[in-house]
Amino acid sequence: MRTQIIIGVSMVAVLLGVGAWTARAGEVGATRQWAIVNFPDAVQVKDSLIMGQVLIVHDSDKMARGEACTTFYRFEPGKGPKEELVSFHCHPEHAAKAAQTTFTVADSSIGCKRLVSYHIAGDDETHGVPAK
Repeated sequence: MRTQIIIGVSMVAVLLGVGAWTARAGEVGATRQWAIVNFPDAVQVKDSLIMGQVLIVHDSDKMARGEACTTFYRFEPGKGPKEELVSFHCHPEHAAKAAQTTFTVADSSIGCKRLVSYHIAGDDETHGVPAK
């Protein structure tokens, strides 16, 4: 009985630690911000349609070199990132730090929403998404 209590308390402590680490993912590392998000409906990102769980990674070092700095990956819980879905050079704009990851969308010509910009939790920039 005592062993079960110790194991239970240890598991709760580990889960709380992982939850706190995940919530601060946007602040991890000076050059990379990332977020795992779910798009329940199809969203146009550049020239691709994205739906489901996605890992968004923004790399400031790549942006400084003029390379594609944002990449969306298909994400599978328990297994991690899978194939790359779309990659592009964002249009950064200074903003107040975001408490949570947010998205700005607009209507698109193909009948679904188009991602205009994203703002990763803990980051002090919004990132504009090119239309093409």
